[in-house]
Amino acid sequence: MEEALRSFFLQLAKNKGMNDWARRYGLRFGANRFVAGETIESAIATVRALNENNMAVTLDHLGEFVADEQEARASADFCVRTLEAIHEAGVNSSLSLKLTQIGMDISEELCLENMRQIIACAKSRGLWVNIDMEDFERCQMTLDIFTSLAASYDKLQTVIQSYLYRSLDDVRALAERGASIRLVKGAYKEPASVAFPDKADVDANYLKMLDVHLPSPGLTSIATHDERIISYAKEQIAQKGIAKAQYEFQMLYGIRNNLQQQLVDEGYPVRIYVPYGDDWYGYFMRRLAERPANVSFVMRGMFQ
Repeated sequence: MEEALRSFFLQLAKNKGMNDWARRYGLRFGANRFVAGETIESAIATVRALNENNMAVTLDHLGEFVADEQEARASADFCVRTLEAIHEAGVNSSLSLKLTQIGMDISEELCLENMRQIIACAKSRGLWVNIDMEDFERCQMTLDIFTSLAASYDKLQTVIQSYLYRSLDDVRALAERGASIRLVKGAYKEPASVAFPDKADVDANYLKMLDVHLPSPGLTSIATHDERIISYAKEQIAQKGIAKAQYEFQMLYGIRNNLQQQLVDEGYPVRIYVPYGDDWYGYFMRRLAERPANVSFVMRGMFQ
């Protein structure tokens, strides 16, 4: 049943008609639990509140799979505006983005042009930029673009997904270069030819990736709500004497709030992934696919 629900919501995430409907009717049916509003102002207010609880943030202006050049350039401009808003507000936040949002599916040249514009803004303000990983089809191009840009900007990070067979080798290569990465399990539906079908293998691969990257000079962002993985990470951090500047725990806005605060209270660096904007539908569907409890929460909200 759980796997059927996951597949159902992942299919809905790709439905353009449903996405258009969601944009028209706004953040209803519980989506605002996971998305910090549709405007920069609402996003910055959320960042400030999290900062007051000693949590850093990475802001994501939602969007993906853009096929129109004008829309891709507009998305890049919005990323720049987000960086400017972070700087002007003086809040503790980085920027996260997806390369398909800024033109990767149109051309690599357009995507690189837009990324250079975003990085120029980030560099002038000393802010981090994180390149999110998308589906397997786009994995290699994402890593190629990241590697090209990271050579000239050291506050650049990308994401590696533990459910892919290739990911451990990718982490080894990135660790050798001192690259900064965010480790996640993965939220896209992939075939067994490229991804582990069993959760136990995904979890085991995550721990192997963590072992490889934690001692490296790059930042290791441990993005998980899995308490077993968190406990393991704590043990490795203590045993290997990993400095706080070299790692952080990351969690999603609106999920396991008590655990987020517990980590802060224990003295660990914590960053919250906060999405905002009107293109929230695909992100919301993937959150529902990840945990059946999220579906129950939304259903209660609809009937209330």
